[in-house]
Amino acid sequence: MLTKEELPECPVAVTVQIIGSKWKLLILRNLLQRPWRFNELRKSLAGVSQKVLTDSLRSMEADGIITRTVYPEVPPHVEYSLNELGESMRPIMKSMEEWGVSYKNNMR
Repeated sequence: MLTKEELPECPVAVTVQIIGSKWKLLILRNLLQRPWRFNELRKSLAGVSQKVLTDSLRSMEADGIITRTVYPEVPPHVEYSLNELGESMRPIMKSMEEWGVSYKNNMR
């Protein structure tokens, strides 16, 4: 997680830095539904590589918007879920969804 001084001055740039990649947005979309396991996420995100998914999840965890829970089982069971800060992204994602629907409906 970056310090306050390391973040961009512009609030929009801060948001883009935290969730601005294609994969982070799609991961966030999925995690708004429920907790997911790594392989479930990978299968649901057509085209994402294991490395990019791993890097994205680690980055989102470091930025404090998701929680990684390891269950002590054999084989290990790991789930990713949104924490309170991640849940606060729900209205942003809802607005993006509404805009996307409107855009698609108004295309010629």
